[in-house]
Amino acid sequence: MTTTSQATSQGQLPMGKREFIVLAAFLMAVNSLAIDIMIPALQQIGSSLGVENENHRQYVVTAYLIGFGSAQLFYGPLSDRFGRRVPLLIGLSVYIVSAFGIALIPSFAGLLALRFIQGLGSAATRVITISIVRDVFGGRQMAEVMSLIMMVFMIVPVIAPGSGQVIMLVSTWHMIFVFIGTMATLVGIWMYFRLPETLRSENVRPLTVKSVISGFGMVLTNRVALCYTIANTFLFGALFGFINSAQQVYNDIYGLGVYTPLAFGGVALFMALSSFINSQLVGRFGMRRLSHAALFGFATITFLWLMVQLYGPAPMPFPLFMILFALAMFQFGWIGSNFNSLAMEPLGHVAGTASSVLGFMSTVGGASIGAVIGQLYDGTATPMIVGYFTVSLIGIGFVLIAEKGRLFRPQNAPPPSDQSLALH
Repeated sequence: MTTTSQATSQGQLPMGKREFIVLAAFLMAVNSLAIDIMIPALQQIGSSLGVENENHRQYVVTAYLIGFGSAQLFYGPLSDRFGRRVPLLIGLSVYIVSAFGIALIPSFAGLLALRFIQGLGSAATRVITISIVRDVFGGRQMAEVMSLIMMVFMIVPVIAPGSGQVIMLVSTWHMIFVFIGTMATLVGIWMYFRLPETLRSENVRPLTVKSVISGFGMVLTNRVALCYTIANTFLFGALFGFINSAQQVYNDIYGLGVYTPLAFGGVALFMALSSFINSQLVGRFGMRRLSHAALFGFATITFLWLMVQLYGPAPMPFPLFMILFALAMFQFGWIGSNFNSLAMEPLGHVAGTASSVLGFMSTVGGASIGAVIGQLYDGTATPMIVGYFTVSLIGIGFVLIAEKGRLFRPQNAPPPSDQSLALH
């Protein structure tokens, strides 16, 4: 075990690698839980709080995402100055208090306000968790660990909608927020007692206007980091567009009703499988080769999906819809973690600030794109599928810029082991 890490020097025992991966996944899953468990509840929330326009129910997701994206700009510089643990615990506390508060709120406007605040707290779990992973790992090793984190993370979309459906069978939508507040509390306790500080003393940055602007400048002027983040932003926009309109697609078009969580979870399982396979292959083939191939696969599949939607039977048979959707999201599983690792790789010395800026761009941008796609819902899946294919083309364009037209290049070898914390 090395003795160079701040965690070790403070006398805290680094946790095992498996526990680290699972805890990091659960910290990030707090955010996913607050989105995916809402899917079956949107109709009941709208009816309970007098929301007449069905598309306006989507604001329950959008308000959260805007808060989640906006706050990411602040947690990075804070965690680069004060360490990872304290800002992460503060963010979790805001998330938990907001969740319990929503359970008592009597109006839709109040619910949206608290969802925005809940998103502000949840931003810490995304920014700081990725910063922690970058503190500990680099290169292909980071991509491998991020893939395993994403695999565990994807358990939440599998079980969350079903959990929400079960809760509403025995209670009301209010208990969903009690549930996510309780789960976040348990994750926070786990993190408090088991996760050491990972920010090295030599990487502490002063919290001054000059320092923050300098850090932001390092991120925004790095061609690779910026272009991969923009590509990821558009791709996540398509995913958010689906999340916004999933309840309408599955219920209004295909009439799944209480079986909607099964369809939602089935696609999430494909993404989890994709993340696991990526973790096994990335060390051999590299992030670029895998993610570039997946991006072109994503574009090809979504093009075929669009052709069937436009020129096939209406509505598209549900089994065919699910097959094409699942295949597209399988490619997505190879893109997300690798693009994120490629964006973070050259910015390890400002990991917190980098995670902040890149997270803000991908979340706020993705949520905005997703909101547009969701609001275009017209009783068919066409707007969603058009959105998927369009963002794939935009993603290819920005990746070409990032790589100066040279795709599928082999990735550099991982950095020396002394750049990482010793985790068993």
